[in-house]
Amino acid sequence: MKINEKIRHLRETKNWSQEEMASKLNMSTNGYSKIERGESKINTERLEQIANILDMDMLELISIGERNVMFFQESVVSNSLNIMGSSQEIAFEIKNLKQELSHKEEVIEMQKKEIAMLQQIIELLKKSSTQ
Repeated sequence: MKINEKIRHLRETKNWSQEEMASKLNMSTNGYSKIERGESKINTERLEQIANILDMDMLELISIGERNVMFFQESVVSNSLNIMGSSQEIAFEIKNLKQELSHKEEVIEMQKKEIAMLQQIIELLKKSSTQ
């Protein structure tokens, strides 16, 4: 469910009209209806304001009805909110990172063995040069 659909659903659950919601947000009814139709982007500040009016926090509003894990990146300059990453994408990324980590650990172990062998060679060379 998209955020605009969640907002509309929650508004309807409270039996509020679009006009009432727009009034609570200090905006025009037309502007608010664009939010519900998904025709207008919602910045972080507006999303937080909507969540407060609906008696919940912003994260709760965003995650209603979702099984996805979401990352939030708030931009101070543009005051926007980017939401990305389904749980499947994140699980895939975690799997890839674990494989990469495992590979790097194997490389480290091989390098440790190589260092130990080189140290033995150095010791043997030192012994043979002193004889």
